[in-house]
Amino acid sequence: MRRGLFRPAIIAFTLAAMIAGSGAARAAEGAYHPAFQPGRHKAAATARPNAVLVLGTPHLSGLPDSFRAEALAPLLDRLAAWRPTAIAIENLSGLQCDSLRRSPSRYAATVKDYCPDTSAAGEATGLDVPAANAAAERMLADWPAAPLPAQRRRLAALFLAAGEPASALVQWLRLPPAERKEGEGIDAALRARLDTLEHRRNESFLVAAALAARLGLERVWSVDDHSADQPDPADPKAYEAAIMAAWNNPAAAARRAEDQRLEAGAAQPGGLMALYRAHNDPAAAEMAYRSDFGAALAEPSPQGFGRAYVGWWETRNLRMVANIREVLAQRPGTRLLAIVGASHKGYYEAYLDQMHDVALVDAAAVLR
Repeated sequence: MRRGLFRPAIIAFTLAAMIAGSGAARAAEGAYHPAFQPGRHKAAATARPNAVLVLGTPHLSGLPDSFRAEALAPLLDRLAAWRPTAIAIENLSGLQCDSLRRSPSRYAATVKDYCPDTSAAGEATGLDVPAANAAAERMLADWPAAPLPAQRRRLAALFLAAGEPASALVQWLRLPPAERKEGEGIDAALRARLDTLEHRRNESFLVAAALAARLGLERVWSVDDHSADQPDPADPKAYEAAIMAAWNNPAAAARRAEDQRLEAGAAQPGGLMALYRAHNDPAAAEMAYRSDFGAALAEPSPQGFGRAYVGWWETRNLRMVANIREVLAQRPGTRLLAIVGASHKGYYEAYLDQMHDVALVDAAAVLR
């Protein structure tokens, strides 16, 4: 009898211990942080570090119609004075686009939105995207100190076929105006396209390519990444409603109001520099988090829509930074300018700062 009565007590005690242990384990989750922090172990002081300047930028295509490319002159002067030896842009590489095209069930919308059409350049050069990339790399590996105009035209054609229009524009801008003509794979259509890219309202062309040509660089580096993109969720309306509700917060309203004020004055003297200084202010990253990603993390949908969105965002930034790190590894001691949408800047810098051989540069100091 006593034995029978005692058994439920043992079971109850065991269950209570299991529950308490589970609660303690859950409480401990997130409390652990590794002692090893890569960012604390930088390259030796005697080595020439890889210096990285992250420039948070507005997307120039979204500025008011009153914006003119000439307003970028003070920005370009300051960036040129920093003397980068490599420039990274928020564009998908031609090779990633070629890979994404092979999985249309997942990436059709991504390809449509972010990948340039290479068919005309491919026909003009006789090369597909991988072959054009390989041919461009071979040319650059044996690039002379004083290339002929014909060599620059050929390299521009290869970059267009490779899905790297910003690098093609660098070569085009490095040609004397009289040499920006057809030949070596540049036909009339490709010539017209390059002439159009020179004036296209996009920071990859008006800032990155223009600066690269000015500094005597041969290309820019496409480091964006959309390989984490997924098809629309099972309930796209519920997903959109959840994210829009998360974004409806005081921090987002304040951020929009400030952006609108700054963008409205972008065409005024000093207005564009004021916009860039604001986007690169140390407080801007925290504001971006509170208004966007932090708010999404807290949204309460049972499907975890906000957490899925933030997971995609973090994955994208990690892969973008990995692409930058790959560029730096090719030539240790690189001074790299990374031009990226302002919301990425805080994540870029946080992840890059974990790299042993990366020394970050304060954009605010460069933009003074």
